[in-house]
Amino acid sequence: MPQNEYIEKAIKEHGRRFDHEERTRKKEARSVHKKSATAQKLHGFKAKLYNKKRHSEKIQMKKTIKMHEERNNKHKADDQPVQEGAVPTYLLDRENQTRAKVLSNMIKQKRKEKAGKWQVPLPKVKGMDEAEVFKVQTSGKRNHKSWKRVVTKATFVGEGFTRKPPKYERFIRPMALRYKKAHVTHPELAATFCLPILGVKKNPSSPMFTQLGVMTKGTIIEVNVSELGLVTQAGKVVWGKYAQITNNPENDGCINAVLLV
Repeated sequence: MPQNEYIEKAIKEHGRRFDHEERTRKKEARSVHKKSATAQKLHGFKAKLYNKKRHSEKIQMKKTIKMHEERNNKHKADDQPVQEGAVPTYLLDRENQTRAKVLSNMIKQKRKEKAGKWQVPLPKVKGMDEAEVFKVQTSGKRNHKSWKRVVTKATFVGEGFTRKPPKYERFIRPMALRYKKAHVTHPELAATFCLPILGVKKNPSSPMFTQLGVMTKGTIIEVNVSELGLVTQAGKVVWGKYAQITNNPENDGCINAVLLV
């Protein structure tokens, strides 16, 4: 054995630590965070090189995953046209089989769920930038601190919402832009109802906007439809349903939405 392969020699002679697999697994799990921290710290030319390297690694990983998802599958060709001319006797009972690349059932299911989830009145909306939604609020004795933000769009806060003390409040949601009710149109009944808002399900612009309850065009909200008298197949009253906002609430002064049925 060459002189520089002393580690391999030691492993062969004495074996590995008892917790070697566990330590390796944890190290791999932590490596993602380590890479992320490195990417955030680097700047300049080193950052460009590092980001280029990570980009190529991600592309390679996606290609590998895609390759594993696809597999060859044999299936009967029922829709094939009948062959012209006589077929020998020994081929009469033989069924034609074709090969096709199919995705695994799990991937198919995920795609179906995703397609079903986003069948909404407005499938595409313009993304909102943080600079557009938040206004910088200076604070401190000499107004030098600028870590506070005032939300400039319509928001929803829960029933028992209590503000944090001003000293610790980072995101200020003005009372004038808080909404409790929405004008929801039922597409099948062709009627509009003023319904109480239960919560903000998803803001397509950012998860942070969803957490803050910011309501912009295209946002999915949950509304209380108990007064509409909708019932399930089991006979239970439907309490909450989702609706998508179709207007710009900060401009119109009200929320217009379409019920997702």
